[in-house]
Amino acid sequence: MCIAAFLWQAHPLYPLFLLQNRDEYHNRQAKATKEVAWWENGEILGGRDEVAGGTWLGCSRAGRVALLTNVLELHSLPEARTRGDLPLLFLQSTKSPKEFAEQLVVEGNQYNGFNLILADIGSKSMVYVSNRPRGEPIVVQEVSPGIHVVSNAKLDSPWHKAKRLEETFKEELRRYGESEIPVKEMIEKLMRDKVKANESELPHICATDWESNLSSIFVQVDTPLGLYGTRSSAALTVKTNGEHGLVEPKPWPLERNIKQ
Repeated sequence: MCIAAFLWQAHPLYPLFLLQNRDEYHNRQAKATKEVAWWENGEILGGRDEVAGGTWLGCSRAGRVALLTNVLELHSLPEARTRGDLPLLFLQSTKSPKEFAEQLVVEGNQYNGFNLILADIGSKSMVYVSNRPRGEPIVVQEVSPGIHVVSNAKLDSPWHKAKRLEETFKEELRRYGESEIPVKEMIEKLMRDKVKANESELPHICATDWESNLSSIFVQVDTPLGLYGTRSSAALTVKTNGEHGLVEPKPWPLERNIKQ
């Protein structure tokens, strides 16, 4: 499912500072994805989905950034195109974020529900596009400077996990002010939060138990198909001096004592 918080064009040292959790079945991670690395062409830095293709978070030497999360919904389309292709296609493209997003207005309904953040650091341009809610027109939205959170609903939707991550992110940013931000410390402090929502705070789209298990920033749940939850965290940083990096500590260890 995934969740990300990011600071955009609102810090003297970081045009972009982004934290992200990736959720999936743990038994799939070992065989289906590669950790963050430069791809063979040497132009794209990101993780790679070896089964479905594409990536969920990446940047390019040209200063382009793409982030993808899935939308929580009851039904999916088995014949849908692979959502992970979208970040990759943007990173390989020369189109502006807005131009690329507007292209998706035409073909976006060929994919299952997605949220897509596209940025070009050089032009200080960032847009958000989603193909949900189903049946509604796809809208391209310019992302304003400041703090934003995207999980499995629209950008900045007030879901429990999104509000909680936004609050803790703001607290830590106030702590460091305009100075350097310690990336690994931020990941450890913010992205391992296991506090779940009360039932009244759930979106009531799927089964209550499932939504409850997904409502924390760091997800852990045993299912009939195996352990599902947060398998890795990452931080993507871009500095005003042009330096950019994508840090992904080793995958979080399996924890089996999590039956609900």
